[in-house]
Amino acid sequence: MAPLIIEFQKRSEIEPVVIVTAQHRQMLDSVLNLFHIKPDFDLNLMKENQNLWNLTSDILLSVKKILEEIKPDVVFVHGDTTTAFASSMSAFYAKIPIAHVEAGLRTFDKNYPFPEEINRVFADAVSDFHFCPTDNAASNIKASNIKTKNSIYKTGNTVIDALFYTVKNYNEKSDIDLDLNLDTILLTSHRRENFGLPLENICKAAIRIAEEHKNVQIVYPVHPNPNVKNTVEKYLKNKDRIKLIEPLDYAPFCALMKKSKLILTDSGGVQEEAPSLKVPVLVLRNETERPEAVISGGVRLVGSDIEKICNTVNLLLNDKNEYAKMTQAINPYGDGRAASRIADIIIQKLG
Repeated sequence: MAPLIIEFQKRSEIEPVVIVTAQHRQMLDSVLNLFHIKPDFDLNLMKENQNLWNLTSDILLSVKKILEEIKPDVVFVHGDTTTAFASSMSAFYAKIPIAHVEAGLRTFDKNYPFPEEINRVFADAVSDFHFCPTDNAASNIKASNIKTKNSIYKTGNTVIDALFYTVKNYNEKSDIDLDLNLDTILLTSHRRENFGLPLENICKAAIRIAEEHKNVQIVYPVHPNPNVKNTVEKYLKNKDRIKLIEPLDYAPFCALMKKSKLILTDSGGVQEEAPSLKVPVLVLRNETERPEAVISGGVRLVGSDIEKICNTVNLLLNDKNEYAKMTQAINPYGDGRAASRIADIIIQKLG
């Protein structure tokens, strides 16, 4: 949302009011500082190892109070988070128009990813504006039973706007102790569907990759969720050429992506960002709501199967032609101008 907030602040016709739920305090604050955004309302809902029931109800009721106070003309939500789900529900109950940025993504499996698939399906169902990143996402909205007359717009994804903004305006270097003589593999995994055995398998695959490729180092910014951190430290702590680090601020993370040879991730955003940096991505999931990246060739699905992860990494590290195919892929998710398109549409539609 950051590029959209910045764009709205430039437009005299729009008065943006920013609400943050702050599920991850430190991670949120770093992004707010990076983009020079000061929230108008900070719900500060972070609780240790919180569950979906409490988080959803807290957001629903907290946002209700704010909507009753400010009476907005439209409520913008983004993506497939619990914040997007509960905030769109709150706005729907208040009968306030809803705009969903990054609309139309689907795996068509309600349990994969969990709970994100249902979060975005609900947000799309109640939205009055569907800002879709790609033609495929727009087609998913059209194919649904949602009443969508004149509500679907292909804009590209604001995540690419954010990436370009960061690369242009910041030249931060992380303080990670990297061996410049080694190729870097960036590893991230934090989704609920990978908790337990899938994450254990991902860790075992990382160990094998490091053992079989003495010329690589694996860097893993570990998510603070205990379901992630406890498993990762159990398997990967003190392993040769595997570096476990604290979560990075957005700008240093972009810098780390840019200098990586490969990225292994279950993140949705990274699937969209890395192709713009010409870095191949292996997705640690069995399905993705971003099939365009797979079709374009910049992303491959490997799931949490140890053999598939290791075999695909081996192929890309050993076969220059296979590697080149992925780096030459065109990013289908945008050109960095999604926010300006969305602002233009809102001004036109709301007068």
